[in-house]
Parts: sequence; C-alpha cells; structure tokens
Amino acid sequence: MENKSHAFWAGLFTIGLGLAIALAVFWFNRDRSVRIPYDLISHTNVTGLSTDADVRYRGLEVGKVQSIRFDRAHPGTIVIRILVDKNAPITRSTFGSLGLQGVTGIAFVQLDDTGADPAPVATSAKHVAQLPMRPGLLDQLQQRGDALLHEMQSVAGHADAMLSDQTRAQLTATAVSLQRAADAVTQLAQAVQPAATQLPAAMTELARTLASTNALAAQLSASNGPLVSNLNKVGSAADRAGGALVTMNASLSEMSARLGYETLPRVNALATDMSGAARAFDRAANAFSTSPRSVLFGVGRAQPGPGEPGFAWPEPAAAGAQH
Repeated sequence: MENKSHAFWAGLFTIGLGLAIALAVFWFNRDRSVRIPYDLISHTNVTGLSTDADVRYRGLEVGKVQSIRFDRAHPGTIVIRILVDKNAPITRSTFGSLGLQGVTGIAFVQLDDTGADPAPVATSAKHVAQLPMRPGLLDQLQQRGDALLHEMQSVAGHADAMLSDQTRAQLTATAVSLQRAADAVTQLAQAVQPAATQLPAAMTELARTLASTNALAAQLSASNGPLVSNLNKVGSAADRAGGALVTMNASLSEMSARLGYETLPRVNALATDMSGAARAFDRAANAFSTSPRSVLFGVGRAQPGPGEPGFAWPEPAAAGAQH
C-alpha cells in the first residue's frame, strides 16, 4: 500500500510540475502588446502568405496577419487584415508588399513608407483603415520576366531576319571583298619589301647629307668664313663706288654752275650781236634793192619833212591833179 501511495504522489507531482512549466512558458511568451487592425488592399498575387504570418516594418516585426479574404464588392481584390502594434509609425504614405523568407517560400508582409505624407492614419476595430499593397519582389520579377521574354522574342526575330538568304549572300560577298583586300595588302607588302630593305641605307645617306649641310651652314655662318668675307668685299666695293659717285656728282654740280654763270651769258651776248648784224645786213640789202647806184655814189640826202629847214608844201593844183 505504501508503494502505491508513493507512486501516486510522484505521478501527481510530475503532472503538476508539467502544468506549472507550461503555464510559465505561456506566461512569458504571451504577447502583451496592444495591436490595432489595418486592411491591405492587394490587386496582385499573395502566393505563400497565410494567417499568423509576420508583419514587419522595414525589417522589424510589428504584427501578424489576422485573415485573408476576397473583396466581394470588388472582384479580383484581396483584403489582408493585419494587426499592427499601435506604436508602429503608420502614416498616409505607408504601403505594404509581399516578402519571402529565404528559400522556404514562406511569405510575410513588409511595410514601408515613402515619407511623402507623415500624417498618421486613424484606425479602429469598427472603422479599419486601408493601406495599398504594392507588387512584391516576385511580382516585379514576373513583370520584368515578361518584358525580358518580349525583348528576347524581338531579338530572335531580328536575328532571324539577319540570317535570311539575302543577308547571308551579302555577308558572303563582304567576306570575299575582305579576302581580296587582304590579298592586295599582302601583295603591296611584298612589293614594298625591297624598298623597305633599302630604307636603312637611305636613312644613313640622309643623315650624312644632313651632317654635310650642317657643316656647310656652320662654315657659311662663321665670322671668318668665305660668305662673310665676300660680303665684306662687296661692301667695300660698294663704298668705293659710292665715293666715285659722290665725286662725279660734285664735278657735274661744278660744271652746271660754270655753264649757268659763264657760258650762258656769253652765248646770250653772241646771240644779241648776231641779231644786230642780221638787222644791219637786212637794211643794207633793202637799200641796195631800192637804189643800186647808192653803192657807187652813196646815199643821197633825204627830203626835209614837215618842220625841218627847207620843207615846202606842194601846190594846190598839183595837189588836186595828184588827188
């Protein structure tokens, strides 16, 4: 009997201890935060999301998903009821999106804020505020995948067009032209090769010519070189020629002075004498033509004129008959 009583009390103690441990775990794990409801309005897929899923605000856990249902008033719209800590900064610019936990495929609600409108959103159990649900990463990848597939189809169409018979013929013709050009370049290189082999010798000769030219230029530019000496001689000859010209100019000036002051007055006097002699000869010739006997008997006395001694007026009759 005593063994049975000890076993009974041991079993009862074990059961009590287990209940105490369970109550302690429940007490310490109980969520004592105050949460308020919000409705997320989604027009996209919510694959992987379930009730009691986590709600995070920029990575921090702030609540749980309470329910997921369809909106009967708006077909195709999904309403996600979430319970969020009242201290979470939910504003008019807050929005939700769907996130995935690693590779498990379990989804959660990710809340974020654009900061455009910092006014808080009032909500209660009777009047639940609504927040927009934006496409998540999976939806964005799906949309971009559709766009990428469309681009790949377009690229495939262009590639098909490029690989048409006409394009292949043009590519073949281009390849043939390139081959001909390469052959021409090879022939040109072979033709230029002899000239290229002679190029070092030509460069050597050119260097020698340049050295000779530099030496000649240095010799010509030297102060005691032949060019400077010849130029000095030419300058000296020019100086002597200039002196001779100065002497010639002086002689011409002296000759001009003598001609103006001595010769020209004498020539003028000679011209005056010759003019007088010509007038006397002219009078003598006139007198000889008028009275040739004057050469033998001389010139007679001229008749007295009016007012001179011996002048007499002619007779009137004679004057009338004469008239």
